[in-house]
Amino acid sequence: MFAVYAAEQQYRHDTWSRDHEHALLASIRERKTAVAPHRPARVIARPQRVAWARPIGLHVSEHDPAVCAVA
Repeated sequence: MFAVYAAEQQYRHDTWSRDHEHALLASIRERKTAVAPHRPARVIARPQRVAWARPIGLHVSEHDPAVCAVA
């Protein structure tokens, strides 16, 4: 009988704790929506993708006139 009583008490405690946590999370969520200014979301443009594949293992010669020195 003691095991049944202990299980019931544990169940009640777990249920109360879970309900309390849900209530806290709901109040936090409501407070955030009330305090947060309503501003439009910023849209960031994605960079355009390159139409061609980048070659793997391509080495540019140092003597190539098309290569520019960057300081």
